[in-house]
Amino acid sequence: MPWVWGIFVFLLLVTVYDLTQKKHAILRSFPIIGHFRYLLESVGPELRQYIVTSNNEELPFSRDQRAWVYASSKRRNNYSGFGTDNDQERSSNYLIIKHDTLGRMDTHHDEEKNPTFRLPCAKVLGAHRGRRRAFRPESVVNISAMSFGSLSSAAVRALNEGAAICGCLQNTGEGGISPHHLHGGELIWQIGTGYFGCRTAQGGFDRAEFIRKVEAHPVRAVEIKLSQGAKPGLGGVLPGAKVTAEIARIRGVPQGKTVVSPASHRSFRTVDEMLDFVEDLADATGVPVGIKSAVGELAFWEILADRMASEERGVDFITIDGGEGGTGAAPFAFSDHVAMPFKIGFSRVYRIFAQREMHQKVVWVGAGKLGFPENALLAFCLGADLINVGREAMMAIGCIQAQRCHTGHCPAGVATQNKWLVRGLDPTHKSARLANYVISLRKEITRLSHACGVDHPGFLSADHMEILDGAFGSRPLRDVFGYVAGWELPSDADAALVRAAMGSTGDLGEPAVYAEP
Repeated sequence: MPWVWGIFVFLLLVTVYDLTQKKHAILRSFPIIGHFRYLLESVGPELRQYIVTSNNEELPFSRDQRAWVYASSKRRNNYSGFGTDNDQERSSNYLIIKHDTLGRMDTHHDEEKNPTFRLPCAKVLGAHRGRRRAFRPESVVNISAMSFGSLSSAAVRALNEGAAICGCLQNTGEGGISPHHLHGGELIWQIGTGYFGCRTAQGGFDRAEFIRKVEAHPVRAVEIKLSQGAKPGLGGVLPGAKVTAEIARIRGVPQGKTVVSPASHRSFRTVDEMLDFVEDLADATGVPVGIKSAVGELAFWEILADRMASEERGVDFITIDGGEGGTGAAPFAFSDHVAMPFKIGFSRVYRIFAQREMHQKVVWVGAGKLGFPENALLAFCLGADLINVGREAMMAIGCIQAQRCHTGHCPAGVATQNKWLVRGLDPTHKSARLANYVISLRKEITRLSHACGVDHPGFLSADHMEILDGAFGSRPLRDVFGYVAGWELPSDADAALVRAAMGSTGDLGEPAVYAEP
């Protein structure tokens, strides 16, 4: 029958198109049936008026949050209409940004002078301790630690190429530096407890190999990972089935065997030993060296702050990862109940350093669901100098929150080593989307800063936000977290320097965007 043949030919043509197009990873991996996902997504707002969940109920990221990332990364309209659908009056712990009533005039720059909307850090990383290769990060938004192994080769490459376009830094994660990290983007090399990429045959730290790797690659800083928000107190696990020949070579481990990172470092066991380790790496390479940790007990931070206040040794930056942070796989109890959420953990550590007048001598980095304008602004109000985005960056390059990361069967080709699924993710297209997302986030952070009457997010204070209590009351951010006025602001010298940097890079005004090839 002709109509049967017509349907067959139509489906065949659709299949060929799906397999050869490069914009949609889902369609490349799941031809024909993948269209149903986009169809349901397109009619979702109408269906949700009657069934399923609201725009703000899904976790870990709500539909509104995902929609904002997707729209920003694709250069689509990321505005909302008909007012907020949040119940502000009855919502507890609801963030309110306190704008300047009289407002201010935004300064607009020619886009040719400001092609990627750079927004530099308010501090120079490594300057306080005189590191030879100290530098001012060009972007206050950077890509969080995600390893090759947990992410696919195509995803890592897309993130690196996108970082090069928008001028942000990419953290390698603890899996080492791979060829997929070397497509133009500059790196923060994370050294975890497994010392992957600078590992001896016995699993210890190989100092000579570490120095060689730093000199041979675009490493701007080194981050020593103590723990991460999703599974603090545990080392990572990469199942043997995912340890390909390439991953084994990069990590310096046997192919096909499960790789377990220890829960703690072999190279140091005390704060004093850690500081010796930090100073040795910084002296050997000249790059700034910092630490990353989730926050549990506070004794470690008090000892560290005391040591740094009384002697010359110290870390150049501190990355605080909230307990709401994400990973490919973690035990439920660790993911749900171990480590403080970002707001509590960051403020407690920052307060410890501020009480010793050491907070301005460290670059503070925040991580843990901060890849949205209002959450990022809160981090800056609490004293963060930089923020890292992880899962939000994954969504920008195609992640659909399928929550299959731990199975190795990510349908979008982001968190998998399955060759067929990885094939679906085209790095060239997705790198442009990552760049657009980061640029859009920097733009929104700047707009909100301007609304508060300041030129740069580094000049925000805890007085710029309040938290509603759900009972027609609110508390200033300063009172909630016990901050003394001025703690969260940069020093006068840093403020002058960042104003000079803003003038040279032109961080204000409307950003250019990058079209997908």
